[in-house]
Formats: sequence, C-alpha cells, structure tokens
Amino acid sequence: MFPSIGMSELLFIMLLVLLVFGPNKMPELARGIGKALNELRRATDDVKRELDVAELDEPSNKQKDYPSD
Repeated sequence: MFPSIGMSELLFIMLLVLLVFGPNKMPELARGIGKALNELRRATDDVKRELDVAELDEPSNKQKDYPSD
C-alpha cells in the first residue's frame, strides 16, 4: 500500500503516535480510523455504482441510423 515506507519508518510513526496520544487513547484512535476507512470505502462503492448506472442509462452512439438508398 505504501511502497516508499519501510518497516523502520512505520515503527517510528507508530512510536510517535503512541507518545503523542498515549496507550489509553490508541484503541479509540484505531477505532476512529477504521470507521473512517469503512465510510470512505462505502462512498467510493456508491460512486462506482452511480457511474455504472449512468453509463448503462446513457444512449449508445455505436449504432447510427443510416438513410436507406
């Protein structure tokens, strides 16, 4: 997911978050991040569905009526 972040950088970020928020707030913070990611995933799925429906409802220009001779 994050190709430029190595294991040492990830551990440093986790340690920094632990120091800033403390061990008691970590579960609450993780829960909030999880809920936000879940909501983002739902929103992107809804947008994809809306685009698919709009694409199906749009008249196709592939078949054109040609005048007969």
